[in-house]
Amino acid sequence: MRKLTLSADEGLIERARSVAREQHRTLNEAFREWLAQFARSSGNAQEFDALMMRLQNVDAGRRFSREELNER
Repeated sequence: MRKLTLSADEGLIERARSVAREQHRTLNEAFREWLAQFARSSGNAQEFDALMMRLQNVDAGRRFSREELNER
């Protein structure tokens, strides 16, 4: 595993450590989880954009009313 050095406000770090303790984990574990989620989120946006490009020629045949769209 590679090490990373970050800079942040001391008060913010202490509050984050406190939250992590309440969740029974370390700040390092919480940050690793956030970093993984952050890295995945950019991929999701790219996947979404690719899907929208593939679906751009899909035509429902007409515009639906709000009531029709909300029917269950």
